[in-house]
Amino acid sequence: MSRLIVVSNRVTPPAPEGASSQGGLAMAISAALREYSGIWFGWSGQSTPQYNGQISVQRASGVTIATMDLEEQDIQEYYNGFANRTLWPLFHYRIDLTQYERSYGSGYARVNARFAEMLMPLIAPKDLIWVQDYHLIPLGRELRERGAKNAIGFFLHIPWPARELVATLPRHRQLVEAMFHYDVVGFHTEEWRDAFVSYVLHEAGGMQLSDGSLRAFGRTTRPQAFPIGIDAKGFSALTQSEAGMESYARMQESKAGRKMLLGVDRLDYSKGIEERFLAFERLLAESEELKRKIFLLQISTPTRGEVDAYQDMLARLDALSGRINGVTAEMDWIPIRSIHRIHTREELAGVYRAAEVALVTPLRDGMNLVAKEFVAAQDEEDPGVLVLSRFAGAAQQMKEALIVNPFSVEDVADAIRKALAMPLEERRSRWRALWDGVERDDIFAWRDSFVASLEAARDRTAKPRPGRIAGPRREG
Repeated sequence: MSRLIVVSNRVTPPAPEGASSQGGLAMAISAALREYSGIWFGWSGQSTPQYNGQISVQRASGVTIATMDLEEQDIQEYYNGFANRTLWPLFHYRIDLTQYERSYGSGYARVNARFAEMLMPLIAPKDLIWVQDYHLIPLGRELRERGAKNAIGFFLHIPWPARELVATLPRHRQLVEAMFHYDVVGFHTEEWRDAFVSYVLHEAGGMQLSDGSLRAFGRTTRPQAFPIGIDAKGFSALTQSEAGMESYARMQESKAGRKMLLGVDRLDYSKGIEERFLAFERLLAESEELKRKIFLLQISTPTRGEVDAYQDMLARLDALSGRINGVTAEMDWIPIRSIHRIHTREELAGVYRAAEVALVTPLRDGMNLVAKEFVAAQDEEDPGVLVLSRFAGAAQQMKEALIVNPFSVEDVADAIRKALAMPLEERRSRWRALWDGVERDDIFAWRDSFVASLEAARDRTAKPRPGRIAGPRREG
């Protein structure tokens, strides 16, 4: 039986099987690695004064973990630089924040080469290799250049942008060419898969084969959509854990009879938190009757503190919430509660359950699993309402939510007003449809569908069949 080797920028040491503290993605990958007797390889998160080429291998909860350290220059150029100052803003349509520096690209290439050097001795001929996310796009090419003939797949956890944006990236053709060293390239949605196909056909002069594969740069890859999910039943069960019930009880008491709007996000400019505050301010200005009856709890988890754009955003959020509270608050009512710290999954499950409305309104996002966690945490007899950005990947699956344009404060304010006034039967009907989808398309379905596609790619390589060329697809 083939082993599965998962490669990611950072490795999350697995918790004991079934532990509630383990994140959904880590849980799914850990379960797959146990099933396939596999390896999870990546950066340890530690820095070293000088790159030493050493791997640390340990066994944790039935999973083999292999990690390597990076030197400080690697972290600054590869991680803080090209990954988070160049690719992240560009792929989230923030070209105004995208920084192009040659040293960043050099560091990105260097670290991907080092990942390949360290990984190659661990690979057996029949292993399946699954590479995760934008940090490691060139890794497939680096492995091929070192002789790897295995089935190798790649999954992008963030959006793939329109080809006009990709073309602004220096050496963009080399980045896309690297993706053709993977047998399978996965995206969250059909929209982002199609955007990738559009780039290949129109910028790279590629062709599409009759089976959906793409041919360019002298190689063939198969782009597919694999919508990621959560451990739906597991997360739902967290609401009944001791910490989940305590968190719920605390929030119910804190609400003091008011209705709670909830935002839970990483502190990132792609999440639309500033626009959300402005929409809430508009709602209060237009609906005098809602004052003192509602409040917004915004939980923003700090991230990437070394990147200037995030420090600036934190300062703007604090100033904006302070201004709104200063103008609107009363002695016994504060309209916005803004918190910047990490909470456990159990705590969050209780907070989700206590909220009447969830505001998941990113300006551009991957899947956004907060939307699915909120649904999983609800009381089916009295569920809350999900307000969801049309620019989150989840909007393609969760059409029963109130879908909004997050760039329009009026649109979001109107949706909040509708959510607060929604009759119980409509809330139940919308929630049931959303829950059915969240439960069906869970994290394990995502994992199994990708691994099956990778196994199929391995089998095709073993027994190659010629594909008929369909030629460039016409658009529009």
